[in-house]
Amino acid sequence: MRLPDEVAIVRTTPVFTVETVPPGLLHAHRSAPGVWGLIRVISGTVTFVQEASGESRLLSEGDEQVIEPEVPHHVEPGSDSSFLVEFYR
Repeated sequence: MRLPDEVAIVRTTPVFTVETVPPGLLHAHRSAPGVWGLIRVISGTVTFVQEASGESRLLSEGDEQVIEPEVPHHVEPGSDSSFLVEFYR
């Protein structure tokens, strides 16, 4: 899945590790209407889980994951991971 062509970046999080990831990202949450997310894995691995389907994807260094607006999801960072999230509207 790709981000829609018409969206533009509005915010980027700091780089998170397993020690610094906000607890809210580890549990089901969703973006606001019209807000897309993009996870960028800098190092290690991060598992992205969609709550409704239970589908998961293991992301590795250099991988990206698009997050659709209002879709419940969470992340499971590996012990050696670093990643950030970009938000688009």
